[in-house]
Amino acid sequence: MFGSTKIPALKIPKITPAAPAVPATPPVEQAPVASPPHGEAPAPPAAPTPVPALKPPAAVASAVAKANDRSDEFYELKTRIHKKLVETLDLAALSKRTGDDVKEEVKQVISSLCEKENALLNFNERQRLINEVLDETFGLGPLETLLKDPHVSDILINGPKQVYVERKGRLSLSNCTFKDNAHLMHIIDKIVSSVGRRCDEVSPMVDARLKDGSRVNAIIPPLAIDGPSMSIRRFGADPITWDDYLRFNSVTKEMVTFLQACVVSHLNIIVAGGTGSGKTTLLNNLSSFIPETDRIVTIEDAAELRLRQPHIVRLESRPANIEGKGRIAIRDLLINALRMRPDRIVVGECRGAETLDMLQAMNTGHDGSLTTIHANSVRDAVGRIETMVMMAGFDLPVKAIRQQFASAVHLLINASRLTGGPRKVMSIAEVQGMEGEAVTMQEIFKFEQMGVDGSGKAWGRFVATGLRPKFLDRLKSAGCDIDPGIFERQVLATDEHV
Repeated sequence: MFGSTKIPALKIPKITPAAPAVPATPPVEQAPVASPPHGEAPAPPAAPTPVPALKPPAAVASAVAKANDRSDEFYELKTRIHKKLVETLDLAALSKRTGDDVKEEVKQVISSLCEKENALLNFNERQRLINEVLDETFGLGPLETLLKDPHVSDILINGPKQVYVERKGRLSLSNCTFKDNAHLMHIIDKIVSSVGRRCDEVSPMVDARLKDGSRVNAIIPPLAIDGPSMSIRRFGADPITWDDYLRFNSVTKEMVTFLQACVVSHLNIIVAGGTGSGKTTLLNNLSSFIPETDRIVTIEDAAELRLRQPHIVRLESRPANIEGKGRIAIRDLLINALRMRPDRIVVGECRGAETLDMLQAMNTGHDGSLTTIHANSVRDAVGRIETMVMMAGFDLPVKAIRQQFASAVHLLINASRLTGGPRKVMSIAEVQGMEGEAVTMQEIFKFEQMGVDGSGKAWGRFVATGLRPKFLDRLKSAGCDIDPGIFERQVLATDEHV
């Protein structure tokens, strides 16, 4: 997969012993040596050709050790200054204040503490020290630099010395590191405690969120063998909109028009896709079509949806406490939400027994509900939902589950991330009903991948299949008059490729 460069072998001169006891091969006949003139001393033997000395590895090791010592000294100095800063200032009181004046005030204190330490730091090291202490005090330490980068979509931390980032669909190793496991654990505790959760040996896995809504998952030893591990799914300051979808060629105008009509007309919609395919982002944008007059209840494990309507009730599940009590699951919140007179129920993700309650809610007058599930295609989504309904603990026959699904869900959308990073809406399919014991569906729009271009990105085209949805009359009765021409079999858009 990767090109290799052939490295020539290093030629090391062969050194033979001066006088071997038993020669391995017969001695080579030497040319006769001329005798010196009478009375002159014999000429001394020629000095052997010196062998060029290779650079001793000790010098390289010494340089590396010196750099590591310098790094350790820097970390120790930063730790001492941060500790003195905590003792000097009331950080709890400062955290309640806002504005740049607070940071400037703390910056001056850090600068004076640096002077008292009499540390031999050049200007760049001094500025780096001040900035890192500020990040430790007001932010998330080494992560702050990555969190300020708008192009970073994922941060994947595999222990204190290995941090990968995803930019534009491609993973790369970053320069961000933590001092040790204890430093990384401190950052994890800072994140999870801010949302009332904990991560320790009793509860070594946790889902949380950052202030900007980014989703966080952390897992620590003894479950994580090589040290604490954390994954951060970023949600930028400027959320992706339908204009961005069109600009990235992730969808077409005809598809957006159709989806808008489906949401306005109170169709029940499920978004299916794999990890990192953009399900939550797509769900966010679908919810933007919900009228502002509707009362919406959102239910999530870690609140990350960003709905723009004014009448919203946001609910978040809760893990068990240290005694193993007090857990509130999504299923409990979903059952409670039915008593809150919602016009729409939006579940961030169905992944277990709550799927049965979601289908029942869709079947009992809560049309227009939205949710996401993990599945690789619209057809796989049906089987996935069957499995999750069975997790509810009821001994329901498969046919009854499929009937419940077919009567509850109107539209399935499949999102996917293709080779090279592009995210596409791969399929929009209508659930038509049952034929025998099988759920029948028909694709309205789909993306056909046609290859991979020279830069390693998948490319293809969006097509309308030529099939019209059966619920067109429902869309018209809701005031959504769609041009039927968009459903005619045609190529809607084709990716540019090289």
